[in-house]
Amino acid sequence: MQIGFIGLGKMGANMVKRLVRNGHDVAIWNRSREKTDEVAKEGAKATYTVKELVDSLTSPKRVWVMVPSGDATEAMIDELIPLLAKGDTIIDGGNSNFHDTIRRHEKLAGHGIHFIDAGTSGGVWGLENGYCMMVGGDAEPVKALEPIFITLAPKDGYMHCGGSGAGHYVKMVHNGIEYGMMQSYAEGFEILAKSRYQLDLAKVSDLWMQGSVVRSWLLELAARAFRAEGSDLKGIKGWVADSGEGRWTVQEAIDLDVPAPLITLSLLTRFRSRQDDSYSAKVLAALRNQFGGHSVKSE
Repeated sequence: MQIGFIGLGKMGANMVKRLVRNGHDVAIWNRSREKTDEVAKEGAKATYTVKELVDSLTSPKRVWVMVPSGDATEAMIDELIPLLAKGDTIIDGGNSNFHDTIRRHEKLAGHGIHFIDAGTSGGVWGLENGYCMMVGGDAEPVKALEPIFITLAPKDGYMHCGGSGAGHYVKMVHNGIEYGMMQSYAEGFEILAKSRYQLDLAKVSDLWMQGSVVRSWLLELAARAFRAEGSDLKGIKGWVADSGEGRWTVQEAIDLDVPAPLITLSLLTRFRSRQDDSYSAKVLAALRNQFGGHSVKSE
């Protein structure tokens, strides 16, 4: 199948490679010409403007957008609208807020352009292992794009979740769950690292992968990290970003009156990781000193 692909970051580039290796005709564009040329060596067709990419496709045209969520995605969709025609399709494979997705679907419908949201999970390992594809949108254009989704996904790794926004919604909650799982592993390994025992955490991770109820791909990745950095992880700063999905999951839980304390706390813990010194911790120390005479440490 023919498709245009915009955005060749860590995931986008590997997705293109997986598509090309499985016989799809892929035209590519990236803001960095060097990245475009690099990925084109895999067999994709290099283009150097968005218009050139769209013009290289035959109708009905399908363009996959894999750029950062928010303003970058909005701007790219706006740039594509005058270049596309009725019956063409835009696929947003990024981590967009599902509210934005629904709005964009309605906006593009006014131009006769189909809009599909494709929540994509798999990270840098997707090239070989495949990507979990959580897809939302109208049935007809989704069905037409199934050869692409099936190629990108591992066996049973693609699902049409429902109407517009459903794919991004499922991916949002997926990432919220991921926050909680990662936080549990992080806390458990900190207890092990600070225990009286000299534990090899890579070996513990590998051990837990052998029939344990906590085995998972994340645990495999923990073992990989401990092997690379050592159990003390000295080469890594404890600063943790969030890309938005955790916040949106927490907000959705609030809107639906769903108690989600673990996901919420895992999000707040990421915020704490970005502080060199916590002002709230200073207040706590000061209060303990005031009411109980507990000692405080000077800076």
